[in-house]
Amino acid sequence: MIIVYILMSWLPNLRENFIGELLGKLVEPYLTPFRKIIPPLFGTIDISPIIAIVVLRFAVGGLHSIVALVFG
Repeated sequence: MIIVYILMSWLPNLRENFIGELLGKLVEPYLTPFRKIIPPLFGTIDISPIIAIVVLRFAVGGLHSIVALVFG
């Protein structure tokens, strides 16, 4: 969802439709803390979604490890 939301930002008015607004409501609460911590590069390039995806991947990997440890 994050990747689709990022790609939608490249096309004008695509976030204005129903799917864009729905993705915004789902993705923005997760991205907001990262945007508060990580400022845009050169004033325009927002790398916070990349960091958010990396953190999400680490969380999923950790969850998989915990589940594998508990349930064998």
